Amino acid sequence: MLFKRVAHIIIFILMATTVFAQSGNSEKDKSTTTKTISPDLFGVFFEDLSYAADGGLYAELVQNRSFEYSASDKKDWNSLTAWEYITQGYSYGTLSIESAHPVHPNNPHYLLLNIEDSGQEGLGISNSGYDGITVKAGEQYNFSVYLQQLSPNPIPVTVQLRDKKGTVYGAATFITESGGWKKYNNVLTVNQTADSLKLFVLAKKPGKLAIDEVSLFPQNTFKGEANGLRADLAQAIADLQPKFMRFPGGCLVHGDGLGNMYRWKNTIGPVEQRIQQRNIWNYHQSIGLGFYEYFRFCEDIGAKPLPVVAAGVSCQNSGGTWRIGGIGQKGLPLTDMQGYIQDVLDLIEYANGPVNSKWGAQRAAAGHPKPFNLQYVGIGNEDKQTDDFRLRFKMIYDVVKAKHPEITVVGTVGPSPSGDDYDQGWKFANLLNIPIVDEHFYERPEWFLSNNARYDTYNRKKSEVYIGEYASQGNDLINALTEAAFMTSIERNGDVVRMASYAPLLANSKHTSWNPNLIYFNNSKWVPTVNYYVQQLFSVNQGDSYIRNVVTFNGITDSTLAASCVKDSRTGDIIIKIVNAGTTATSSKIDLKALNIQSKKAKLNILKGNPNDKNTLNEPLKLVPIVSDFDTKTLNNYTVPAYSLSVIRIKGR
Repeated sequence: MLFKRVAHIIIFILMATTVFAQSGNSEKDKSTTTKTISPDLFGVFFEDLSYAADGGLYAELVQNRSFEYSASDKKDWNSLTAWEYITQGYSYGTLSIESAHPVHPNNPHYLLLNIEDSGQEGLGISNSGYDGITVKAGEQYNFSVYLQQLSPNPIPVTVQLRDKKGTVYGAATFITESGGWKKYNNVLTVNQTADSLKLFVLAKKPGKLAIDEVSLFPQNTFKGEANGLRADLAQAIADLQPKFMRFPGGCLVHGDGLGNMYRWKNTIGPVEQRIQQRNIWNYHQSIGLGFYEYFRFCEDIGAKPLPVVAAGVSCQNSGGTWRIGGIGQKGLPLTDMQGYIQDVLDLIEYANGPVNSKWGAQRAAAGHPKPFNLQYVGIGNEDKQTDDFRLRFKMIYDVVKAKHPEITVVGTVGPSPSGDDYDQGWKFANLLNIPIVDEHFYERPEWFLSNNARYDTYNRKKSEVYIGEYASQGNDLINALTEAAFMTSIERNGDVVRMASYAPLLANSKHTSWNPNLIYFNNSKWVPTVNYYVQQLFSVNQGDSYIRNVVTFNGITDSTLAASCVKDSRTGDIIIKIVNAGTTATSSKIDLKALNIQSKKAKLNILKGNPNDKNTLNEPLKLVPIVSDFDTKTLNNYTVPAYSLSVIRIKGR
């Protein structure tokens, strides 16, 4: 740890010689002027990565609820993964997985339970959830299951939540009926908080039962939505006040081969009718969190939806190409492209169409007759710039542009901030006049400091930029501060940078396949990383105009110093952000006279600490922003602490 701290200090001292006017000015422009910047600047990007959806944001507590897991998801998985056959109390019978008469053809597998003797406790199955089922005292949980009674007589069924010792935390009973598949619903009330529980479904009399779509949902979902989201994780995202949300992923979208491409139509309608599939990140997608739920969540948190569809090609890393071998990027057959393009047009109709349109009617049937007011659609993600990609992208883009000029298309320029795909991607974007292109960069902290001027020289007459994925490869304070320094340049260049989103957003701490992430969680709690607080401070304090030449550092041009100043026209507030990613405190001066500010009322949010400090699940609040009243008189000589982000909000009216 000591070596790491010293290394950081050496890096930043060496970088202090970088000549860059950190107040966001070029030396040619010393006037204090204002320019309009994007109102959609800071948002979030959700990808079902590291169990961010199933076992995470999606509130379902039963894993493999419809027996659709298989070895193609993960080598040692099968239809009974997360399930256990229960024969306690001298019960006996047989259990098998069948597919002859499913609830729906899209959900082909179900469990057949033959109860020859129910014994003292019943014969059935239990589910361990995602690393155990966690419940809270005083809350209620909605249990549901599809059953088909295949024997003449009704069968009593008991549902229980039990711990390892057999203690029952909640229970319900019901009796089956004959006549095909039927859905049964019960409510389990829990009086004690517990984790590591299992859900038991036990038949209490001899007979035959077909079982499918076993579900346990907390009633306390975000906004109380049915088939909804885990309340605390959804609220954590809402508290960022994102202006947009990109979904359902990046690499997830174009998939691991053409057969794994994400198809939005498979994700809507009743959950038992949705088509599940393997996740490119080596697990399974129940698709319970589908496009309807994504759109609804965006509406609930006031974020503009930014759905992303594949550009007619699979991921260039398909089949493990990024390791060795693999199949690489593959394109849909050109004979299939018209149908695929129609799917994209249908997506726009699903989001925005009237209730008497085909897909608008399906949205209304799901419970949302009002349009979702879709404005953006992303086509492609980090795609390798090949002839196959460019041909299919252009086919999709030309039709969307012609039929829906109100939709802003977001293109892609590869996975890195430089290189051949990046150069070719920009050349292609300029050729087609694509409105916005998506740049990605996962780089070391020093990259973010040395690239603060990256967008200062971008051509304002060409495509705008969406920084769809970025992170500085760590969750220490120093990582977050270098990101904050870069974010001041995003504000400064908010006339050409339309949107930006840190990535990835969510990670289950027990199933993390990518680091770093903005939010880590387990079954009972979540941790706001320091990076989370930086994103929140910028997003909550976003403006719609940028004011140049407000902050100076007494002639110092140190790359570890950065600042920005924006105005929120709705409130009249002036918001100043100052970053010091260096080892020593620095004096700054803010030109209040040039801003024509008379108010003395201001709030200071400051985030500071040791460079290698971080928040963890065991110590989630080690670093938090401290809020205090602030007298604007002190801005004439404001001391910026070492390793800090200061956000000063001056009341306008």
